[in-house]
Amino acid sequence: MSRLSDNFLRSEFACKCGCGFDTVDIDTLKIIQSVRDHFEQRIKITSGCRCEAYNRKIGGSPNSQHLYARAADIAVENVPARLVQELLDQWDVPGLGYYDNFTHLDTRTGGARWDKRKR
Repeated sequence: MSRLSDNFLRSEFACKCGCGFDTVDIDTLKIIQSVRDHFEQRIKITSGCRCEAYNRKIGGSPNSQHLYARAADIAVENVPARLVQELLDQWDVPGLGYYDNFTHLDTRTGGARWDKRKR
């Protein structure tokens, strides 16, 4: 297993289809490691990098940052997604997607925000 940081393995970012695409942008990794350090809780990477075929299969955006290994969907153990999202918003993370049970973050140029939480 290839360790990328103190708390993350390359395999945690691998495309879920098993194609072998298994990398992550260094800036994205730094943000995720900083979240881990801040909350001192384990993080599950629910979606890391994606190949084009898998991204299409799951209905991902054709311009998804997951395709470029610049995005991750994360869930922090014992921490509500809302608190993770508030922290990342304070840190001015470029791409931030608000979901009920996980948080999307990415390091795109120009930034983006979207909210898919149920009201």
